[in-house]
Amino acid sequence: MRPLRLLSFVVALGLPLAVAAQQITVSAAASLTDAFKEIGPKFEAAKAGASVRFNFAASGVLLQQIGQGAPVDVFASADQETMNRGVEQKAIDAATRKDFVTNSLVLIEPAREGVGLKSLQDLSGANVKKIAVGKVATVPVGRYTRQVLDGANLWTTLEPKFVQADSVRQVLDYVSRGEAEAGFVYRTDAAIAGDKVRIAFTPTGHTPVTYPIAVVAESRQKALAGDFIAFLATPAAQEVLARYGFGKP
Repeated sequence: MRPLRLLSFVVALGLPLAVAAQQITVSAAASLTDAFKEIGPKFEAAKAGASVRFNFAASGVLLQQIGQGAPVDVFASADQETMNRGVEQKAIDAATRKDFVTNSLVLIEPAREGVGLKSLQDLSGANVKKIAVGKVATVPVGRYTRQVLDGANLWTTLEPKFVQADSVRQVLDYVSRGEAEAGFVYRTDAAIAGDKVRIAFTPTGHTPVTYPIAVVAESRQKALAGDFIAFLATPAAQEVLARYGFGKP
């Protein structure tokens, strides 16, 4: 009996390690925060013994972290450009890359005491002193914003009014707190803010807002990482994404 008892003891000790080995880390664009936090437990319930933890920030910042060796298994970006850089840097497994949701860019203003913006040209008015924008180098919403304003020949004119934000959620915070008279965010973020902000209008002239996702090249849990990506296409995940305002690719 002793060998059997010893074997049982060893197996029992090994169980926590096996469970821990089934954990993945998903680094995702800040705009996915609320939806992914709701999807996480659903994935865990569907995949016995698995757990997922999230890291949310601007897509460019997340890619920098991955490049510096952060232990990440899945990367979800709010734009194609950042994911393209990940491919070029061989930081992601390009064969696993797929587009999984879409979004749209909107101009918002504080719900109370807003200036009543109706066009991009209104941003030049004296009553608009600060415009919150994402940092172009690291925040995808900032690049979409620049495309819109460049197309209207307004970027250089408005630049002195810009308040640079580290993520789309920070842009949302600046406007919802009344610290900026206007800001460019995704429609899903505006919805999260409820009655704190008002969507003035939906600008055009930027590349489509599509979100790619992929397994990180150095992931030690590639199978489970792939399972998470596949789970996003299930009815359970799709219901959550749609409820938060994301569209299908």
